[in-house]
Amino acid sequence: MSQQSGQSYVSVTFPVSIKGVVLDPERRVLLLKNERDEWELPGGRLEISETPQERVETEIHEEAGWRASAGPLLDTWVYEPLPGRRVLIVTYGCTATDAHRPPVISHEHKEIGLFHRHEIDALVMPQGYKDSIAHWYGLLDRA
Repeated sequence: MSQQSGQSYVSVTFPVSIKGVVLDPERRVLLLKNERDEWELPGGRLEISETPQERVETEIHEEAGWRASAGPLLDTWVYEPLPGRRVLIVTYGCTATDAHRPPVISHEHKEIGLFHRHEIDALVMPQGYKDSIAHWYGLLDRA
């Protein structure tokens, strides 16, 4: 790509946030309430020294106290939580080995909850998260 005289190249980059859809034995999805009073999936920003799967497994443990393993990639989408601030969201279906225990909330969130599939649509949550949750349920239903 050539540049016209007087114009400089500006790289547009987004932070990358890796999120996990993880269910308990009753097939309730784990969600966390953030500072914007939105429900979200557990996860966090990808760091240089790790894989996306390692990030989501670490975040689930840090944010809820569960040990989980990342499964299939579910979705990617761009979210704009605040005007002009975009984040690339990458979601994985995850399996928790100790989800029989109640999750434990970390200092990062205001509330933690487990929700049945039919409760998701009514929650204040970005549509992309709802789509990822529906995709994971769909894959599990076919298994």
